[in-house]
Amino acid sequence: MHLPHFIPFVLSALLVIPWACAEDTRFRQQVVPFLETHCVACHSGDEAEAAVAFDRFTDSAGVQTQYQLWEKVIRLVQDHQMPPTGEQQPSADEIAGLSAALKAELATFDCSAEKRPGRVTLRRLNRAEYNNTVRDLTGLNITPAADFPSDDVGEGFDNIGDVLTISPILLEKYLTTAEAIAAQVIADDKAKAHVFPHKAETDDKRIEVARRNIAEFASRAFRRPVTDDEKRRLFELMKFAWENDTPPEQIQETVIAAILANPNFLFRVESGRSQKKTKDEGGIRELNDYELASRLSYFLWSTMPDKALIDLASKGKLRNRNTLAEQARRMLADERAVALVKNFAGQWLQLRDVPNLTPDPKVFPDFDSELQAAMLHETEMFLGTIIREDHSVLDVLNADYTFVNDRLAKHYGIPDVAGKEFRKVTLSGQRRGVLTHASILMLTSNPGRTSPVKRGKWILENILAEPPPPPPADVPELAEDSETLGSLREQLEQHRSNPACAVCHVKMDALGFAMENFDAVGAWRDKVGRFDIDASAELPGGRKFTGAAEMLQILSEEKKTEFCRCLTGKLLTYALGRGMIPHDRCVINDAVKQLEKNDYRFSALVTSIVTSDAFVLMETSRD
Repeated sequence: MHLPHFIPFVLSALLVIPWACAEDTRFRQQVVPFLETHCVACHSGDEAEAAVAFDRFTDSAGVQTQYQLWEKVIRLVQDHQMPPTGEQQPSADEIAGLSAALKAELATFDCSAEKRPGRVTLRRLNRAEYNNTVRDLTGLNITPAADFPSDDVGEGFDNIGDVLTISPILLEKYLTTAEAIAAQVIADDKAKAHVFPHKAETDDKRIEVARRNIAEFASRAFRRPVTDDEKRRLFELMKFAWENDTPPEQIQETVIAAILANPNFLFRVESGRSQKKTKDEGGIRELNDYELASRLSYFLWSTMPDKALIDLASKGKLRNRNTLAEQARRMLADERAVALVKNFAGQWLQLRDVPNLTPDPKVFPDFDSELQAAMLHETEMFLGTIIREDHSVLDVLNADYTFVNDRLAKHYGIPDVAGKEFRKVTLSGQRRGVLTHASILMLTSNPGRTSPVKRGKWILENILAEPPPPPPADVPELAEDSETLGSLREQLEQHRSNPACAVCHVKMDALGFAMENFDAVGAWRDKVGRFDIDASAELPGGRKFTGAAEMLQILSEEKKTEFCRCLTGKLLTYALGRGMIPHDRCVINDAVKQLEKNDYRFSALVTSIVTSDAFVLMETSRD
């Protein structure tokens, strides 16, 4: 007897359904009762604490779409940060049950089931990218975007498509700046030869050579081959100028300005629709080779693709993911990778703010602009070394080396360093990694004193991806003249006496107090006033330590996965120019695995990102 044709499918469904429902049952049995007992009293309704209302979660349907929330719930409960001190505390079994149920649900997310690479909003060049692109396109060492309006920031970075709008004043700047750049090119023989490399040997070849020069310049500016229609428009512009007796150099200037004011130069164009010779299945398409060349170059260099990338793109080889990885490694070793330090790390670690900091001159009379510049250069040189020499990303946390000149060495108390040149030195004592650099220590302090809260908050946000919620509106600021460590600890103890404050402060303060031997400009100290420094602290869960070195050791060993996930999320956001979507966790998970397999080398992180679906694919419009 043969079974009816639909029976196998019914049997298959019956086998799948119990497994599909298992996680929801576990959620209802383990998670919902926990929430009702320990969370809903504060986290419910329109006035829910931290705008998180758990009373609306009655089944597992919302776990995958809000996975970051549930990952945070697991972390806070396991760290005994939630429920707050003073509230009924869950048992070890309850915590284990909650964690197991949520982790099981999160683990059901199938990265291979459906590709969702996301879609990047059409984005213009930001100021740094504009300057670098003009430099490489024309050969002029200028910064024409210096007086452009500041770029808006989204997701922590200024290259996010959703916020890179064009105001009327910026549009006007584009037009006048294009004309100014064109004039400078024509006035500079070297730049002119860079833009128009081909020379006519005879008069009858002048038009042909002019066409060739303009087409090649436009292709470089647009970062792809120009179309026949674009060539026609440019040549018509040349012809119109010629027929009106415009001098040859002015014709060249006019065409250069027209190209630099063209949207294809000002914007990084990735069509939302399929293009010929690219696959498009289910609303997903492969980026073409020229689009990948631009993604890669603006990610790692903040500028246009170089000749090597364009040559590979022209041969259709860049879509090979092994080739992408090879090119990424080549580019990381290039000096232009300093753009990752300036533009990625400069925003991730907030280094761009360092030149604007003004410590209190009465408290720190020896602080000056020379020391301030040295502080920033140390951190940039340190991070640049990790990138170019492909060191472990964990060096950010616990490296036993740094770079100093005589001025900074004196500030740190490092002997036997002479001269203004920076050199590599081995660290001893409590200094380790970037967190004990004076740039970061000053960045996370007040003008006249340290701030354990700011330092702890900075670590949570930028190193562990655990940003605390905003403080309650009625909590007063600590007085700026609270100069003694004793009074500072006492005031922070008052914060922690409020259960609502203690949830965040218990971890923030512990991380911050570990750094207290470093004053507000990063110099070592043993006392504050008449009080000895107490740099001991305890993390939620009972992990005790004393001083920066022990705390950083804990971060680099016990919290390295959290750090790697934080760094990957930041770098992926920067690379893609958009905020994270649920499917991006697949990219992050894979990148962390690649880091673990490759001794945490920076190149492993970058190559994992540039070969990911999120980087090489895009969602398309279906109209």
